[in-house]
Amino acid sequence: MYLASRRKQIFSRHTSRRVRYQVSIVEHANHWKVSFSSATHEIQNLERPDFPRQEVVLHGYLGSRTDLSKSLYFVPLLSKDLSHSIQIVSSAKSIGGREHLAHEKLKSLGSNTPVVVRGLLKVRVPAASKDLGDVKKIKTQEVELWDVQPLNEFPKDIVVTPDTVFPPEQRHLQIRQDKKLRDALAFRSKTATICRDVLSKDFGFTEVETPVLFKSTPEGAREFIVPTRRRGMAYALPQSPQQFKQILMASGISKYYQLARCFRDEDRRADRQPEFTQLDLEMSFASGEDVMACIETLVRRLWNDMLDIKLSSPFLRITYHQAMSTFGSDKPDVRLGMPIHRIGHLLPAELIRMVTSLADPILEVMIFQLGASDSDPGTTRKFVNGFLDSPGGSQFNDNVDGGPGIFVYNTKQPMQGLGPFGFEAAEEIERLLDPEPGDLIVLQARKNEDFHGGSTMIGNLRLALHRAAVAQGLIPAPKGFEPLWITDFPLFSPSSASEPGQGGAAGLASTHHPFTSPKSVEDVDLLLSDPSKVIGEHYDLVMNGIELGGGSRRVHNAAMQRYIMEEVLKMTPERIQEFSHLLEALRAGCPPHAGIALGFDRLITIMLGRDSVRDVIAFPKSGKGEDMLVKSPSEMSEDVLKTYHLRLREEE
Repeated sequence: MYLASRRKQIFSRHTSRRVRYQVSIVEHANHWKVSFSSATHEIQNLERPDFPRQEVVLHGYLGSRTDLSKSLYFVPLLSKDLSHSIQIVSSAKSIGGREHLAHEKLKSLGSNTPVVVRGLLKVRVPAASKDLGDVKKIKTQEVELWDVQPLNEFPKDIVVTPDTVFPPEQRHLQIRQDKKLRDALAFRSKTATICRDVLSKDFGFTEVETPVLFKSTPEGAREFIVPTRRRGMAYALPQSPQQFKQILMASGISKYYQLARCFRDEDRRADRQPEFTQLDLEMSFASGEDVMACIETLVRRLWNDMLDIKLSSPFLRITYHQAMSTFGSDKPDVRLGMPIHRIGHLLPAELIRMVTSLADPILEVMIFQLGASDSDPGTTRKFVNGFLDSPGGSQFNDNVDGGPGIFVYNTKQPMQGLGPFGFEAAEEIERLLDPEPGDLIVLQARKNEDFHGGSTMIGNLRLALHRAAVAQGLIPAPKGFEPLWITDFPLFSPSSASEPGQGGAAGLASTHHPFTSPKSVEDVDLLLSDPSKVIGEHYDLVMNGIELGGGSRRVHNAAMQRYIMEEVLKMTPERIQEFSHLLEALRAGCPPHAGIALGFDRLITIMLGRDSVRDVIAFPKSGKGEDMLVKSPSEMSEDVLKTYHLRLREEE
């Protein structure tokens, strides 16, 4: 009896739940259409005024309805891509006097509802009304409503106004409501098409997809690990297709490219994504010059076709040493001017002691012009004092090598305000910098050692001062595009705890990656005697102070590659073994080859002048590496941990 009664309760509960679902489905049946009429026209194509009067079927989204009376409604129908709208006119009665069921149906539908509209396309008197924000109105045609079929419903709890700002958790609504986001994605698609056309048709490249499930190898950045159900075994997501594309060069694929997905588990930095897209390419029997010529052609074509801008030809080239010494950065924005000069040999000892405690420093000077010539020295002093007292100035004041020496050129003061320099150095300052009244002169010390890394302190100050002045409206933001190549990077740089590189014991790490070739015969000789002095055939493409991409000629000889890993970087045998597949491919008669990877997300960002790569990616990660829409990464359950033979360690 108990079992029979219990079975009856369970059946009753499930029956009740099923009835509720059935009622809900019936209530919304009109919005859940599986089959619907195909569109006869796209709304954006109806802009021509000479369209004949005809029956049309249109797909799109309803806009906000305007009721002139109970019997006459006007409502815009937005195109599927939300770029255009056409006016729908709905009357309660047809010309023959019959009731129009579509009129009542339209009344029940809200804005943003996806619909199929059938009606009569006819000429309308061109309206003087404005466009709907970013949506362009078709003003020469309108549609007399015959029927409307809702395909879904837009919930009333989602409030949409022109001022609504949706959070990242509603990225789908961000994209739907923000034309700039949709335009960026369309721009990105067209740019990718041009890249494929130029590389495939003009240069004869072959598009090859390489694996996403790779293995862990010490290229430089931290990797994302993908555990498997085989105990202790895991894949790694590729930092780049670097090793596979070199293997392709040994495979007889003479020119390879792809738009590759790449993954790096780096500490969160400004405007970085843990997964990103590269335009990746490689050429066999080629040098860096061949690669740079190919990329210049491609980039000029992109700017010409997508932006109607002709870039300089050829692109400017400077070496890494020139970039660091002249601009204090390995990716300088040359539009800013403000070159840096060494001047220490002329400076009085007392002035040197004022700006640094270093025993044998290098001292550099630059000029910053705050607006037009003959600026007010008081305005300049107020600006620079305010900057250095702000949070943005603290890193320069607290510099362990010494804070900046700040001087304002002022013809009303003795020696124009350059008294601390002494007569000889002041004359040299005036000769080097040709200052005008109100110009800011900055003196900065640094250690007397070779350049390494991406910037110097005076280079960082150069950018920070310029950004602050632009933000305050004191100078205009730079315009235009100035591409340049940075070449002749050091092949190796000092490693550190934060940048361990390949994890070798030599205290050196590959500046680019361990597969970059020495540039010349002399550099090959230096591998044996002084690896820190070796120059690599490595080149970066920079646009307006932002690195678009980098590449190099690769080591194509297995013996040299092994020597670099073993004797120069002093990697352990276990780590070198992780590259055995590549060494074997190089050993099999691999030809010389060179390549490059352009950051595709950043390329689009620069072309469109957007502030962040998140503005050109459909579903970007947050600054913490989280996808706020789908809530990833997510916690692993005990069942998942067990399946993949994993166990969480207690935090120490």
